[in-house]
Amino acid sequence: MWIILALFVWFVIIFLLISLIILPFHFTFYSLLNIISAPFQLIKIAFNKVLRANHALEHATINVLERKYGYQGLAGLANEKGFVIQGAVDPYHLEKAALEGLDRLRRGEYWMAIHDRCGTSILAANFMASVIFLILLWQTGMFTLLNVLVAVFLAQIIGPVTGKLFQKFITTSLEVQNLQIMGVKYKPRAALGILGLPVPLKPREFFVQTRRASRVMLSG
Repeated sequence: MWIILALFVWFVIIFLLISLIILPFHFTFYSLLNIISAPFQLIKIAFNKVLRANHALEHATINVLERKYGYQGLAGLANEKGFVIQGAVDPYHLEKAALEGLDRLRRGEYWMAIHDRCGTSILAANFMASVIFLILLWQTGMFTLLNVLVAVFLAQIIGPVTGKLFQKFITTSLEVQNLQIMGVKYKPRAALGILGLPVPLKPREFFVQTRRASRVMLSG
């Protein structure tokens, strides 16, 4: 029994040592890949005005839901036809929040288009970690775990600020004057209850459909 335990401990130690040796090389490869792919992702969004407007409205809607109605743990994903909201929300609250968010964006409240948990902030943090690590690698010429830790630490400080700047100037847009909300769609959910009878569940995924009006529609 003790022999098996000792072998297991040695196996864990060897595995950790090998991982620590390989980690800087793996992070170097990841950094090179990320520093190439991240700008292309941002450029793809930057030139899509419809997607940027829906992305801004998605953030504004979540901000209203969280600050006004008290919802937490929501997630969203925008596309050219609208945006998805994931979480246990009341569809009525969701539609009201989307309308209020759109109105506030039209009034120029740009901060409503920014959200701390946006994927852009994660992308920015990863991108900054890659840039910092490659700079340290170029300056020191060494593949060390310390360089990885420093890069990740600094990226956690710089990343959120960079992410908000990316959101404001690249991935969202306040050009929403002719954007219209067409409605909220969702699919009913159900689970099997006693005797195999379906029990209705609250929906947890909603789609807020939008469209561009042919002429500017101002809120009154």
